[in-house]
Amino acid sequence: MGAITPIVMPKWGLSMSEGTVVSWLVEEGTEITVGLPILEVETDKIANAVEAPDPGLLRRRVAQAGELLPVKALLGVMAPAQVSDADIDAYIAAYVVPAAGEGEDADAAPAYLYAEVDDFRVRYARRGDEHKGPPVLFLHGFGGDLDNWLFNLDAVAAAAPVVALDLPAHGQSTVRLPGAASLVDMAGFVLRFLDAIDVERVSVVGHSMGGAIAAQMALLAPQRVASLVLVASAGLGEEINTGYTEGFVAAASRRELKPVLEQLFADPSLVSRQMIDDMLKYKRLDGVGACLSQLGGALFVAGRQTSRPVAQVKGVPLTVIWGRQDRVIPARHAELAPAGASVLILEDAGHMVMMEKAAEVNARILAAVEKTAA
Repeated sequence: MGAITPIVMPKWGLSMSEGTVVSWLVEEGTEITVGLPILEVETDKIANAVEAPDPGLLRRRVAQAGELLPVKALLGVMAPAQVSDADIDAYIAAYVVPAAGEGEDADAAPAYLYAEVDDFRVRYARRGDEHKGPPVLFLHGFGGDLDNWLFNLDAVAAAAPVVALDLPAHGQSTVRLPGAASLVDMAGFVLRFLDAIDVERVSVVGHSMGGAIAAQMALLAPQRVASLVLVASAGLGEEINTGYTEGFVAAASRRELKPVLEQLFADPSLVSRQMIDDMLKYKRLDGVGACLSQLGGALFVAGRQTSRPVAQVKGVPLTVIWGRQDRVIPARHAELAPAGASVLILEDAGHMVMMEKAAEVNARILAAVEKTAA
């Protein structure tokens, strides 16, 4: 039965323990190619398609729509046509879901760590083999947190060490902002965070506001930035949808927040009830509203970005990734990338392109990191 390949419940993000099967997207007998969406799964964070990590012939759909299953549970079975149904039945009957902590997770680091930086408590995550070169640092956008990278961290960590943090006044980090909350202030803070966790040099992946912070880091300390991957990034062009940023700050109820969050995705159905509830819980923390207002006022005013550092970056390998349907920062800003930058525009994706097109984004991040390491 060595030719049998299982399809299992993926682990999306550092805290996922189970998912609900929404529907199958392929029939039994389908020849599966790597990256093909196979079935839809919903977690307490988001719904998304499970993409095939391996090729093969889909012989059996094991999981049923509506089933709530743990990570690594058997969803389906692939096998060549010559493998008998009896062998497949025996494989399914014998399959045991690995217990939490077994195998490669036995020595896993805690899901989240904390560092003290300038009297700020900073939540962060660290994954991957630290002997594989400089870490890849992930910086989220305005109003986000490190869980925005739930489809990206593990994929990149398989090839390189990764670090992701909650920026000041975001996620579970201290609700306060450094200095006047300018890009220089935010970038300087991130550099001091790296000092606190003993990381000298990084490749930086930044989304939206995080992209502008990443570029500012490269201006402040170019020797510490091996490469930049800017995802739907601020800091290239002038326009930004301040209707989104101001609407996000002002929204105080599920009814108000839902249409705001839907602007982040080409497919608005990805905005789940749990996502809205989690965001409201964050926004109701004491001081968050004032901090977000201050930050938005420092960086985005009347539909314009106050600082555009990307054009000034020189000597650092640069990749720009965008979703064509971005309604927060126009995808045409990719045309403003400095000469020599690698540019990727993905169709059917919005501002959260790293979620909607995770496989393509991860592949480009890994290509950028490998090129730097070569």
